[in-house]
Amino acid sequence: MATFHLTGDALWQRMNRAVEKIQERLERTATTLEEAAIPYAIIGGNAVRAWVAQADEAAVRTTRDVDVLLRRSDFPRAIEVMERAGFVYRYVKSIDMFLDSPDAKARDAVHVLFAGEKVRPEDPVPAPDVDEVVEIQKHQVLRLESLVRMKLTSFRDKDRMHLRDMIDVELIDESWRDRFPTDLAARLQELLDDPNG
Repeated sequence: MATFHLTGDALWQRMNRAVEKIQERLERTATTLEEAAIPYAIIGGNAVRAWVAQADEAAVRTTRDVDVLLRRSDFPRAIEVMERAGFVYRYVKSIDMFLDSPDAKARDAVHVLFAGEKVRPEDPVPAPDVDEVVEIQKHQVLRLESLVRMKLTSFRDKDRMHLRDMIDVELIDESWRDRFPTDLAARLQELLDDPNG
């Protein structure tokens, strides 16, 4: 059983530092890829945060990692520039990732997905391309429709949570069903019918 020993300012400082570290990792990743002219897209929880914040900053959730979309043809170069920037490349449990340091945990990492490829063989559609982006705060963030498609494709607990957040702040609604293939539209309808899960 875990022993809880942090209280007061020490606990709040640790919580704030955790959020800051994720933001620093995101900034470092985006800057490294941009300086090397490697096309990328911020995806996952950070992309959701960027979109939700535009609708309602009070609805923004923290996220524990950084997810980016790259083209496989650019990946060898990405490994080179990310390692030069101090990251450590690892392939763990079928996931390509960049750790902050050799002893960092997999959750303290930049996770890479590949544009135009299915994350899992059973996925109904492949990941978007890295050109499906908009610039938000000087970084390339996956377009909202492409992000929603990715979340509907993965449809894990955290993906459903992210989609419900986007429904809650009215970024997406029933009119979006026609934008997706039938199976993804059915998943969206499931969430629209039961927004509180």
